Amino acid sequence: MYEIIQEDKSLFLYLNNLGSQTFDQFWIMISSTWIWVPLYIIFLYLLFKNYKVRNLVFILIFIALGVTVSDQLAGIFKTGIARFRPCHDESLTGLMRAVKCGGQFGFYSSHASNTFFIANFMSLLLYKKYKWLPYFLFVWAIIVSYSRIYLGVHFPFDILMGAAMGFFLGGLFGSLSLKVIYKQNNSAPTSGL
Repeated sequence: MYEIIQEDKSLFLYLNNLGSQTFDQFWIMISSTWIWVPLYIIFLYLLFKNYKVRNLVFILIFIALGVTVSDQLAGIFKTGIARFRPCHDESLTGLMRAVKCGGQFGFYSSHASNTFFIANFMSLLLYKKYKWLPYFLFVWAIIVSYSRIYLGVHFPFDILMGAAMGFFLGGLFGSLSLKVIYKQNNSAPTSGL
């Protein structure tokens, strides 16, 4: 385990030190939640366009539940594992670019978990209609996740674990949504919504 942690730190230092002060504000913006609100509105529009209103209600409930589970699990792991964020790791003092710093512990990344959750969830619900969408969504999730390394708040392994958990949860909640929609559509009367 020690060797894995050292490799993780080495990879972090390489990726983190690729940055320069010129691009710091850009990556801070990419890492921000509010900058993506227009994208979330587009997601909502695509869901509204492709699903009936009653199905959309279930989809939004599953999104809310899934993001909550994704976020809370990351919090439980952070306090349970108690691995310092790079910006709080004294062995990296003077070696890294600490653009921004968060709470004390960082394993695993809730940004990575939440973005990969949304990417997988939306892909499952919309890929039949928009074949290009999964490519866009996963590139978006990777960029947001990388921003966390750039800023100095997560190690690569924090990102990989967050991405894996988010991908899993997105698949789980997306599949549950599709099952509920299928049941609703097959048990509902043919007229009306």
